[in-house]
Amino acid sequence: MPAPSSHQRGSAGRKPTLRRPAPRGPRTAPGATAGPHAGSHRADPHGRTTGHGPDAGAVADAPAGPLAKLWRRLEGEPGSDGTTGYYMILGSALALTLIGLMMVLSSSAVEAISRETSSYALFLKQGGWAVAGCVAMFLMSRLSIDRLKRLAWPAVILAAFLLILVFTPLGISVYGNRNWIGIGGFTAQPSEAAKLALAVWAAQVLATKGHLVTQTLHALIPVLVPGGLVIIGLVLLGRDLGTALILVLILVAALFLGGARLRLFGVAAAAAAAGALIMVAVSGNRMSRINAWLGLNCDTEPGACYQSQQGLYALASGGWWGLGLGQSRQKWNYIPEAENDFIFAIIGEELGLIGTFVIISLFGIMALAMYRVAARHDDRFVRVATGGIMAWLIGQSFVNIGMVTGLLPVIGVPLPFISYGGSALTFALMAVGVVLSFARQRPDPADAA
Repeated sequence: MPAPSSHQRGSAGRKPTLRRPAPRGPRTAPGATAGPHAGSHRADPHGRTTGHGPDAGAVADAPAGPLAKLWRRLEGEPGSDGTTGYYMILGSALALTLIGLMMVLSSSAVEAISRETSSYALFLKQGGWAVAGCVAMFLMSRLSIDRLKRLAWPAVILAAFLLILVFTPLGISVYGNRNWIGIGGFTAQPSEAAKLALAVWAAQVLATKGHLVTQTLHALIPVLVPGGLVIIGLVLLGRDLGTALILVLILVAALFLGGARLRLFGVAAAAAAAGALIMVAVSGNRMSRINAWLGLNCDTEPGACYQSQQGLYALASGGWWGLGLGQSRQKWNYIPEAENDFIFAIIGEELGLIGTFVIISLFGIMALAMYRVAARHDDRFVRVATGGIMAWLIGQSFVNIGMVTGLLPVIGVPLPFISYGGSALTFALMAVGVVLSFARQRPDPADAA
C-alpha cells in the first residue's frame, strides 16, 4: 500500500501547467430543483459552480487539437497512481545500465589484454557495482517522503565530510584531479554522493521555507550560502571543474523550481560565467582544452586535440548501423578513456547512429517520466528533488554527449549509467530510487479534484 502523501498546502512553488481531470458526473447546486436542466451546475477544479447549458457545454466539451491531446498524454493525470511513470523510469534506468555493462566489456577488453590483465576485469567490477546500485535503488524506492525529508540534513553533512577526506592521506589523485578516496582496495568518488545529497537537501530546505523563497536572502541562505558553496568549493579544490558544473546545474534547477525570483538567475549566470572564465584562465590544462575545442592549437599541440578527434573518427566510421558489437577499431588504444568519458563514441562506432538514438531516446523517456512524477505532486519537496535529480542525470548526459560530438569542450564528465565508474553508477541508481519513491506514492486526492 502506498505511503501517505506528505503534501503541504501553500507551498506549491513553480509547477508545470497540468490538465486537471474533469468532474466525474453532474452535480446539482444546493437548492436547485431537478428539471430539464438538472445537472447544469458543475463544480470547476477550484470549487466554483458554473453554468453548463447547451452552449456552455459545447464550448467546454469541444474536442482538443492533436497537439493538445498529445501533451495531455505526456503529462498524465494529476490524480493517477503513478504506475506508468514508475515503470518508465525503472525500465529506462535498467536498460541504460545493461547497455552500459555491455559496452564497458566491449570497450575495455582490448586495453585490458594489452596490460596483461583479464579482459573481464572492469566488467566484473562494474557488474558488482550495478548489483549494489540496484539493491540501493530498491531500498530508496521503499522510503516514504517524510523519511527522505528527515535524511536530507544528515546526507549533506556526510557528503561534505567525505569531500574533506579527499584532502587527507586517504585522498587519491587521478589525472591531476584529487577527487577520490581509497580505503584498502576500495575506492570511491565522494562528489557522486554529493550530487544526490545536494538535490535532496536543497529540496528539503526550500520546501520548509515555503513562499519565503521569493525573498532573495531566503532563496540564497543556506541553499547557496554556505551549503552549495561549501560543496562546490570542496570539489573545485580537487580540480574537478566538470563535476562542479553539474552541482551548479542541480542548484539552479532546485532554486528555479523552488520559486526563486527569475532576476536572481540573471545575476547568478553572470557570476558563474565570470567564475568559469577565471578558472579556465588560471589553468593551462583547461585553457588548452578550450583551444582544442575551438581548433586553435591542433597544429601546435596535437595531443590536446587527439582524444576529441579520435572520438569523432569513431562516430564517423560507425555510419548508420555500426561496425557490429565488439568490432570497434578506435578502442585499440586509440581513444583514451574509451570505457569512461568517451564510451558514447564506442557506442556510435559499434552500434551506429541507430544505437546512439536508442541511448538518447532512453534518456528522453527518463526525463519525460520524471517530469510526470513532479507534475502530479503538489509537494514542493517532491518537485524540487525530482527536478534536481533530473537536471543532474539528463544534464550530465547532455554534457557528455556534447563533448564527445564536439559541441562542448572536453571536461571529463562521464555518461550516467553507461560509463565505467562504480560510485557514479551506484549513486545514479540511488537517485532513480528516490524518484521511484515519489512515483509510487499517490498525492493528496484533494489536490487532483
